[in-house]
Amino acid sequence: MKKLISLLLSAALLGNPLFAAKKDIVDTAASAGSFKTLIAAAQAAGLVDTLKSEGPLTVFAPTDEAFAKLPKSALESLLKPENKETLASILKYHVVSGKVSAKKAAKLNSAKTVNGEDVSITKSEAGLKINESNVVKANIKTSNGIIHVIDAVLLPDAIKKSLSKTSDTDQIIMHAIHQGVPLFNRGHHDLTAKMYMNAGMKVLHNTTSLSCDMTRKTIHSALQKASSHHCPTTQAWIMRRAFDQVLSN
Repeated sequence: MKKLISLLLSAALLGNPLFAAKKDIVDTAASAGSFKTLIAAAQAAGLVDTLKSEGPLTVFAPTDEAFAKLPKSALESLLKPENKETLASILKYHVVSGKVSAKKAAKLNSAKTVNGEDVSITKSEAGLKINESNVVKANIKTSNGIIHVIDAVLLPDAIKKSLSKTSDTDQIIMHAIHQGVPLFNRGHHDLTAKMYMNAGMKVLHNTTSLSCDMTRKTIHSALQKASSHHCPTTQAWIMRRAFDQVLSN
């Protein structure tokens, strides 16, 4: 009877979450349900095994809402196989070797990430900030490290500059339209077409496959189509429709 009671007690303790082995970083994030994009990105970048390794690791984990703040075209581009290395570099920028608790992090000014670059750490009354992101939940313990939840994706400087070109592209297009519409309405279709096509070339020079792959494809296609026509009115309208498409996206 004592042996039976002992076995039942052991089984009860093992079934209790308090006594169960902790999940690793990936499984913990998956069970939370609010890190689907992060997990999908880790899979696309081939980093799942790294995040499931013995560690220990500290991960600044952006929520799905944090990823949603990125331009949709940029996120879609990052998840493509050809951008695997760039995506891996971004995700590694969210990982620090060792266990760094919020209390320990608050005493630091920066931390070197697995990416090789540093993230800045600042403390305020509102809590911790990692670069420009806020730590919204800290010290989630896992079997191979610790997770701090953040409200914005951390971006290395080179990637940040690339993504910022999207807003510059919008400015180029809107400026061309602002000047081109009155010019076109006064009958200067040839000058308008030339202005629009020059603006299109500036857009191609300004954008990258990461900042906006769809913009590049749309403008490149419009320039090719416009160049094949000799009518300036047609050329102007081809470019204008492409500009409108880019702005609506």
